[in-house]
This record gives sequence, structure tokens and C-alpha cells, in this order.
Amino acid sequence: MRYRQWAPEYERIQAEFGYSFEKERAASERLVALLPGPARDRAEQRIRARIRGRETIVVGLAPRAGAPPVWMLPRSEEPPALVVADGAAERCLAAGLVPDVIVTDLDGPVPSEITANARGALVVIHAHGDNVPALERWTPQFPRELAGSWAGPPERGLVDFGGFTDGDRAAYLAEGVNAPRVLLYGFDFEHIDATESSPELKRRKLQAGRRALDLLAREGRARLDVWSTDGTIVPYAPGEPPDPVA
Repeated sequence: MRYRQWAPEYERIQAEFGYSFEKERAASERLVALLPGPARDRAEQRIRARIRGRETIVVGLAPRAGAPPVWMLPRSEEPPALVVADGAAERCLAAGLVPDVIVTDLDGPVPSEITANARGALVVIHAHGDNVPALERWTPQFPRELAGSWAGPPERGLVDFGGFTDGDRAAYLAEGVNAPRVLLYGFDFEHIDATESSPELKRRKLQAGRRALDLLAREGRARLDVWSTDGTIVPYAPGEPPDPVA
């Protein structure tokens, strides 16, 4: 999908949650200032080079999902790319998996994302209206390759492939750089982690994330499948829970 296809859905999300586009732009400008020069150069091309038309596993943060059991997939000449959402990087590292790309707004266990970055993961840092303190604290601490994103049109070296939450933005990113197949693992829009401080707001955000994936399944070019925790792989069905967690 292209930005023009995604923009109307994000306008709906902005209205639903009362997000200020002016605050989003201010945060994006702060991120641009914090990113080192190379991180603002050829961001989409560098992300594309990580995936290179490979099938891509996108790892979400469903409760109890853990890291994807990649050994269960059929062997292929080239292994699938691994794109992870935010704190799922911690689960992957614990299983000995270094992501190719991490998509994060810096509200999870950021030290694990910094560790993955030091081991070779490209980290795409997302700016939004209320994460400027996190941007200022964490962005300078990443030692290796970075890119930046925001919720407006791609500009100033920042990308926007689409998506709302870290998980669905990771799926949009994979589709946007021409992954032929996107395999969703660890996605659950029904269950809220018991430690969540604002469960009702979280539930609303998850439902908006599901709508984003529904749109991607309908209008995107990549095949979108769901890899459930019981090992089954099925086509993503818009409007149905992507991953019931046992």
C-alpha cells in the first residue's frame, strides 16, 4: 500500500482518539533532529535491502506468545526476514533470534532493542505526539543503524508505510518493501496483558490496529497469513481475531 491509501484511515484514527497533527509534526521534527545524518538518508531503500523480497515473519506482543518457532517452517534457500514490534525484540533475543528490523515507539523494554541494534538489527523509531521524552532519552543510545517514521507523509528522511500500533505498522512496513508474504506471529487483539495500566484505552487501540490489518489484507499486495501459537498457518481473515492465544 502507498501512503495515499493509508492516510484516510489514519485521519479516522486521529478523530477517534483526538490526536493532534500539530503535536505529531512537532515530535517528528524532534526525531529528525535527534537522528544521526546517515539515519535520515535513503531510509526506505535501506529497509528494503534488509528484506529483499523475502517472506517475512512479523512478530507481535500477544500475551504468552513467545518467540516464533522458526524451525517449524519449511526449509528454503533463503530464510525469512524477521520484523518485530517493539518489546517482541526481547523475546526474540532470548530465543537466539536477531531481528532484521525492529519497529518501535520506545514504550517497551528499550534496552533489549538497543542490544538487538548493537547485534545488527535496523531499528525504525516512530515519533508521535506524546513520546518526545522517550525520543530524547533513547534515540542517542542506539549504536548502529536507524531509520525514523511518523504518521504523516514521507518527508525529511522519515518513512510512513502505514499502520497504527507497532505490530500492524511492522506488517505495513514489510508489505511496503515488497515482501511477497507476511506471516503474522504473536498477534492477539482480544486479550489485554494483566499489567496494562489503561486496559480500555489499550483495547480501543488494538481494535484500531485490527482495522489497519483488515485494510492491509484487502488492499495490500502481499499475501497475509496468520501463524498461530498452536503451529497452524491460515490466511488472514478480515474481521476475525488473528491469533487466539492458548
